[in-house]
Amino acid sequence: MTAACPVALDLGLRPGMAAAHARALVTDLDVHDAQPDADRAWLDRLALHAVAHWTPTASVSGKDGLWLDLTGTTHLFGGEERFCRRLLRFLQRLGMTASICVAGTPGAAHALARYGGETISLLPTGAETQAIASLPLAALRLDPQALVSAARFGIERIADLYPIPRGPLARRLGLATVERLDQARGARPEPIIAVVPFTAPRAARGLLEPIGTAEAINQVISDLVDDIAAQLLARGAGLRTGILACDIVDGSEQRVAIGTARATRDARHLKRMFAMRVERIDPGLGIEAMSLVAPRIEDLSAEAINASFAIEDRPADLAPVIDQLAGRIEPDTPFRLSSRESDVPERAVGRIGPLEAPIGWPRWQRPVRMLGRPELLSNVVALLPDHPPRRFTWRRTDYRVVAGDGPERIHGEWWRSAREMWAVRDYFRVEAQGGARFWLFRRGDGVDEQTGNLSWFMHGIFG
Repeated sequence: MTAACPVALDLGLRPGMAAAHARALVTDLDVHDAQPDADRAWLDRLALHAVAHWTPTASVSGKDGLWLDLTGTTHLFGGEERFCRRLLRFLQRLGMTASICVAGTPGAAHALARYGGETISLLPTGAETQAIASLPLAALRLDPQALVSAARFGIERIADLYPIPRGPLARRLGLATVERLDQARGARPEPIIAVVPFTAPRAARGLLEPIGTAEAINQVISDLVDDIAAQLLARGAGLRTGILACDIVDGSEQRVAIGTARATRDARHLKRMFAMRVERIDPGLGIEAMSLVAPRIEDLSAEAINASFAIEDRPADLAPVIDQLAGRIEPDTPFRLSSRESDVPERAVGRIGPLEAPIGWPRWQRPVRMLGRPELLSNVVALLPDHPPRRFTWRRTDYRVVAGDGPERIHGEWWRSAREMWAVRDYFRVEAQGGARFWLFRRGDGVDEQTGNLSWFMHGIFG
């Protein structure tokens, strides 16, 4: 057996078990022939998808895993945790289960993803030694002979290797064991040989002398962007994601990434985007080579303009402004509001992309500011069944109403929840003494008790 579904695992079956033994334990076992070539093809496709959408460095790890180098890219997806949840949902839609670990070294990520027991693990940089200490030796990707020798010496956990000097450890378990241990702990680099889609535009510069100043880095970036823009123009495409890699003299690598709200090959705009992130590059002893890759591109065709050639007749392009805002804060922060198909105010508005067109707005007046959750009012004085309140208390402040309009009756959406079958809200727009204007509602229609308990709530504030 090379793999088993969750139901089979619950029945006591395990990968590595002989098929005859498995059939003896479960008589009606459903067995399929393994297809390692098809599995490898799937992994290759996933690695290429990762390069096109998430990171320029992805590689197949073993028979059932992927390595993704997320250096300088996670901010495009709202951080490591949000990226991991997004990746997990993506794999679930494909019918796959996964364990994901983000760590400072490939070896530690491999060990914790396969032997850590957590669906998502986020490991701070420098915590690899402690995090993998309790894991079995197999987590280090040792060869079978080394595992047999370790069992003979009574070595079962990775922590058992820590106090052993390097020389005796190499003689007992082989030099490869020392190398794997150092790689997992971050004492020795472990390069990832990335898959490279031949379609990804790429530009590179090897430098005669190492550079370290912002001016020199910006000059090389300018040359790289010009090269990428020329490639994009030849393809009729625009950049959506660009990743700059800087090779440091000491063998390390620094990366910065940009994302655009709309496909573009405007070299000046791309240079401005990278210039906002130059300060994130630590040149160390100096940068000896730089490369720029565009793993995600989209078709970008010419647009027709009016015959008048008047600048004021052209629609304003907000994409550059959105890109700069996202570069200064978070990529997902800029957004627009649009109406949704719902009568309930909490569901009637949702976020859309900053360049998407809003669908429309309800004909009823809505407040500028909606509270996250309706807040209960106290000391409310109102006539039933359809009059606005005369006075109320909200947030320990008493208000006297001088004008009101309503009610606007909103029924619950019974197809969403049984609790909303008879729910009714009567909304009122009121103006308090002093000029403040509020949006209130009463739970219930004032006649039938099933519709609500007649409590009052604050739901919004007009400008």
